[in-house]
Amino acid sequence: MAVLGLLGSFVTACGSSAGGDGTTLRLVAAEYGNSPETSSKAYWDRLTADFVAAHPGKKVEVTLYPWADVDREVTRLVKEGNAPDVALMGAYSDFAAQDRLYAANELLSVRVESNFLPPLVEAGSVDNTLYGLPFVASSRLLFYNEELFEKAGAKPPKTWTELEEAAKALKEEGVLYPYALPLGPEEAHAEALIWELSNGGGYAGDTGGYDIASDRNTQTFRWIKKNLVEPGLTGPVPPASLNRKDAFAAFLRGQVGMLNGYPSLLHEARAKGMKVGTLRMPVSDTLEEGRPMASAGVADWMMAFKRDGNRELVGRFLEFVYEDKNLSAFASRYHLLPSTVTASQASKDAADPSNEQFLDALSVAELYPVNEPSWLQVSNTIKRNIGQAVAPSADPKVVLEGIADEVQEIVDQP
Repeated sequence: MAVLGLLGSFVTACGSSAGGDGTTLRLVAAEYGNSPETSSKAYWDRLTADFVAAHPGKKVEVTLYPWADVDREVTRLVKEGNAPDVALMGAYSDFAAQDRLYAANELLSVRVESNFLPPLVEAGSVDNTLYGLPFVASSRLLFYNEELFEKAGAKPPKTWTELEEAAKALKEEGVLYPYALPLGPEEAHAEALIWELSNGGGYAGDTGGYDIASDRNTQTFRWIKKNLVEPGLTGPVPPASLNRKDAFAAFLRGQVGMLNGYPSLLHEARAKGMKVGTLRMPVSDTLEEGRPMASAGVADWMMAFKRDGNRELVGRFLEFVYEDKNLSAFASRYHLLPSTVTASQASKDAADPSNEQFLDALSVAELYPVNEPSWLQVSNTIKRNIGQAVAPSADPKVVLEGIADEVQEIVDQP
């Protein structure tokens, strides 16, 4: 799942058709907007016009696809032998595994390559080589409705027990969703990762690969089921049927006490006049004191496909894209976080003080294991099934082990 996952419906082009002669660059990108007014087309029109003006004789063609289609369309183009020069989408590692991508050090100056935020570099690297160039990112914080908390006499939680106590107080006050737990198939893997990290778990194994059914992950889902789901603190919709967009909509209607969110939701809530507090995800009461805690982070990826004669032009274009003013313009347009140190610092210095909290969380974030070539299939398996771990008749351990078995079958595929 990408940073936003908003579904656009626009396909557009800037420049002329592809040439493959080192004069025309083809970019396929995800559409971040959800209407003609918010479409990414305006950003790419401006950026490509500026790039072409600075590079006479060069042309750029941009095609936008909705998030629901972009991975499939790029995969189709690659299979047809018609890969774009550059793609912007949610995953890169399957193409890196096929040796179809340029490494960052083949395209970018040391100044630009070394400017990416370290957690994003780690997620974008395969065998210590950067192939996925992080573009925009988001981190997740716990949001709480300050007015509902005040009415319920609840305190912002720092531990799981305090979160449970706050949820109980909110329920007694009649809040529909004391804690919204979106484990539906839209983005269940994100909510699950947030909880797993807060207990020292996660998806990745200590030595690579996956560790879905670890003891810590099992403990996490047992606690969620016993302390939040069974007492009815997660709302009227079963977690496995609650999607992120519906949880966010309920939050904006004032029906949710707490949920995990990202910068654009905070912006939207404040635009409606809501009083929203944010804090790092509360941690397990049994987590060892002093254990370093990672936040959950998500990034979208630029990748450059190897094509005869295109390396110089691709390098120039990406150097231009990652100039602070250009990267920050895109990030601010969609209330996301830029992927570089210098653009992040500029964002911290901007008027919105919430940027700093999200950027601080991103600096210690753990991302999905997107450097595993199987991640797209694995994430789909998690999204479809992990909500069942908190179902009334389910044993979380059995559900997680079932997911782990499916994941292993995916990994073992030739």
